Amino acid sequence: MAFPHDGKKYEKGQSGNPNGRPRKYTTILKEQGYKLSEINDTIQNMMAMNMDELKEVWEDDNSTILEKTIANAMRISLRRGSLYSLDTLLTRVYGKPKETAQISTDNKIEVIFVKGKTIL
Repeated sequence: MAFPHDGKKYEKGQSGNPNGRPRKYTTILKEQGYKLSEINDTIQNMMAMNMDELKEVWEDDNSTILEKTIANAMRISLRRGSLYSLDTLLTRVYGKPKETAQISTDNKIEVIFVKGKTIL
């Protein structure tokens, strides 16, 4: 792996990522004083809006920071053709769908002979 710092190791106690992972929307909004239930309710209501209603929220000077932040995240996702922010918002409100996997084995061992070699 290449080192972005000319191959030198970091000094003890020095971080290779001083700014850390970017904060998520909900963390930023919680720091602004919003409750998680308010954030989830607003996301749920705004996900039901059409593009004109979303634009009105974004352009309205009386919209809250919460509404503007969510509207902006949705607008950016839609403009880029990416569903990442929308998926994040939906997961925030409704949770991830349950994933199941079914694995079955028949406990058989197949032996194949190839030119004098045995392959299990």
